[in-house]
Amino acid sequence: MQVLRRILIAALPVLLFCVPIMAEAHGPTRQKVTLTADIAAPPEEVWAVIGNFQDMSWHPAVHSSIGENGNEIDATRILTLGAEGGPTIDEVLYKYSDEKMSYSYRITEVAVEVLPVTNYSSHLTVKPGAEGGSVVEWRGAFYRGYPNNDPPPELNDEAAVAAVTGVYQAGLDALAARFAGN
Repeated sequence: MQVLRRILIAALPVLLFCVPIMAEAHGPTRQKVTLTADIAAPPEEVWAVIGNFQDMSWHPAVHSSIGENGNEIDATRILTLGAEGGPTIDEVLYKYSDEKMSYSYRITEVAVEVLPVTNYSSHLTVKPGAEGGSVVEWRGAFYRGYPNNDPPPELNDEAAVAAVTGVYQAGLDALAARFAGN
C-alpha cells in the first residue's frame, strides 16, 4: 500500500499537467437527431411508400435515386437533390427488416456544402400509431462537417443538427401530407 501511495504522489504532477491538455484537445462530439411524425395511414401503407431503399421519391428534396441490390445488405443508392444534375448523396444500406418495417443506412459520400455532416448513419422505422395510424421515426447520428476545433459557422455542430433536422422534417411533413386524406 505504501508503494502505491508513493507512485500516486509521484505521478500526480504529471496527471495534473495532462488533464488540461486533454480537455483542450477535444474535437467534435457525435450529434444525434430523432424526429417522429404521426401519419394517418396504417403502417403497412406507409411502409409500402418508404420501405424500398432504392426509391426515395417520397422526399421532396430528392429529384431522383438510382441504386443497386434492392433492399439487400450493402445495397447502394445515389440520391440526386433538387433538379437533374443537382448535388448527390451516396448511401449504403446496412440493416433492413421488412418484418420490423425498419432500415438503417449510412452516407458514404456527400459534399459538406450539400449536407454539413461526416460519419452519418440513419434509421427509418414505421410503427403502429393511434387510431389505426402510424408513427414514423427517423433518427440519425453524425459529426459536424468540420472535423477540427473552431469550425466555421456553416460547418459547426449547430449547422449539422439544423441541416439534418430540416431533411427529416421535410420528409416527414411530405409523408403526413401524402396520407392526410385517409
